Amino acid sequence: MAADLRDRVVLVAGATRGAGRGIAVELGAAGATVYCTGRTTRTQRSDYDRPETIEDTAEMVTRAGGTGIAVRVDHTVPDEVRDLVRRVESEQGRLDVLVNDLGGEHLMDWNKPIWEQDLTKGLQRLRTGIEAHMITSHFALALLSRRSGGLVVELTDGTAEVNERFYRNECGAFFDVAKTALHRLARAQGEELAPLGGTAVSLTPGWLRSEMMLEHYGVTEENWRESTIAPPGFAIAESPAFVGRAVVALANDPDVARWNTRSLSSGFLAKEYGFTDTDGSQPDCWRFALEVEWVGGQGDAADYR
Repeated sequence: MAADLRDRVVLVAGATRGAGRGIAVELGAAGATVYCTGRTTRTQRSDYDRPETIEDTAEMVTRAGGTGIAVRVDHTVPDEVRDLVRRVESEQGRLDVLVNDLGGEHLMDWNKPIWEQDLTKGLQRLRTGIEAHMITSHFALALLSRRSGGLVVELTDGTAEVNERFYRNECGAFFDVAKTALHRLARAQGEELAPLGGTAVSLTPGWLRSEMMLEHYGVTEENWRESTIAPPGFAIAESPAFVGRAVVALANDPDVARWNTRSLSSGFLAKEYGFTDTDGSQPDCWRFALEVEWVGGQGDAADYR
């Protein structure tokens, strides 16, 4: 049965590009009203210094079948988030789904121990990756929790199981702390929302074919398999639409509370709900990592799609 979210109001915090954009557009395809926030507009770029804008995302949501509303917000600034939530309340009177996708991919400081990493970048990573999530939830959940059935999705990188078993040295301590903290934040929010009929989960995509990743490997979404410089594991990569469809499936599930406080992945939920990526496959990046790539096991990435 096709998802029908025409009566849902959603806030995607960090919808300018990547997973946030993919999630916003798929929610739009299901008919939702989606507030798309970020810091890059058609007249002002953030420190990402990339061309994607929140206006572009909002228009994509509307073209997909929903109602996209672009709002420039710096989620590390409490007053801006407070004003955003007041606007949602004034215009819609409700908030049904919050997606926190605030990260900082441009802040990576690769292959360095903590004492050699750029401290300014590292602290900014914690501000956007943890503090901004908590600021947003502080204001947004006051509105979302008024109605039973609210859903909070904390976007992270890696499942709780993967993050417990492996430390990714190439990513470094600031990345690790920011991403693993979101599992606990989802747990905290889930515990607090449950008595009010709400649900919170942490959700990770796999190897995401974001705009930045495609550009890095010199390919597009149409020819991504043809990269001559991507490592073999890139064969398990997924489009931003895939994690978007995971969020739609959760939002459309009347029994979504069964996942409350859980750590989930797009690949796992695809098997549970039956949705696919844009090419009809069901890539499961983290199962591939646990069974093959990171443990020296035998297997082909193609077998995990």
